[in-house]
Amino acid sequence: VQLVESGGGLVQPGGSLRLSCAASGFILSNYVMGWARQVPGKGLEWVSGIYSDGSTYYSDSVKGRFTISRDNAKNTMYLQMNSLKLEDTAVYYCATDLDGWATVVAGSWGQGTQVTVSS
Repeated sequence: VQLVESGGGLVQPGGSLRLSCAASGFILSNYVMGWARQVPGKGLEWVSGIYSDGSTYYSDSVKGRFTISRDNAKNTMYLQMNSLKLEDTAVYYCATDLDGWATVVAGSWGQGTQVTVSS
C-alpha cells in the first residue's frame, strides 16, 4: 500500500488549490479514504473523507469550501480547496484503513503535502 500526495503550495487567502492522492497496491474505491491536516504545534484533524459508495464527510471547518472526489480509473483521490483561509495552512495527508472520524487513526498514510495560505 502506497499513498502519494501532491498539489500543495503557497496561495493567497481566497485562492484555490487541488490536492491529489495517488494510490498503489490497492483499489482506492473499495475503501474509505480520508484527508487529514496538521497545523504546526497541533494534532491531526480529519477534514474530509469519501466512502466506497461515494458518500462523503466534511468537517465543519471546511464544509462548503472543500470538495473531495476520486478518479477510479487513475486510482487517485482529490481534495479541491476553494476560498482558502489563513487557518487552512497545514500539512495535508491522505490516508486509508480509517477508524472513523472521531479519532485520527489510520493504517496507511501518505507523506504529506504542505499548504500555505498567506498574503
